[in-house]
Amino acid sequence: MNLSSLKPAQGSTKVRKRVGRGAGSGLGGTSARGHKGAQSRSGYSRKSGFEGGQMPIQRRVPKFGFKNINRVEYKAINLDTIQALIEETGVTVITHDVLYQNGLVSKNDLVKILSRGEIKTAVEIQVKGFSASAKAAIEAAGGKAVVA
Repeated sequence: MNLSSLKPAQGSTKVRKRVGRGAGSGLGGTSARGHKGAQSRSGYSRKSGFEGGQMPIQRRVPKFGFKNINRVEYKAINLDTIQALIEETGVTVITHDVLYQNGLVSKNDLVKILSRGEIKTAVEIQVKGFSASAKAAIEAAGGKAVVA
């Protein structure tokens, strides 16, 4: 084996399309660009979203509503869920990690406690937010509601 005998693997290379090299090549004349029109000209570049003069889809589709880019999305957990968790695991301090390990929230969720149901056990809860009625119910049961 020597350097002059090396060749690329079979099928790994293609022959380049050579346009504009005479009528006999099959790609002469218009050089496979068709006749006239913007795409046949040199220097043509299509604008993104351009549909050949037809009204583009981003202008045809009606627009309404408002998306607040500063919205903070909370994962709501109710007191009945917290009570069920306490009865099931026997925890006395509930943090985001405890909720995550028990499959109630995702890793990056912000948690807010809401007041559906009732809580009977004194427990300390450390999450990002509480509704006023949930905080009152937790404290009435002898627990602590800590905004973490």
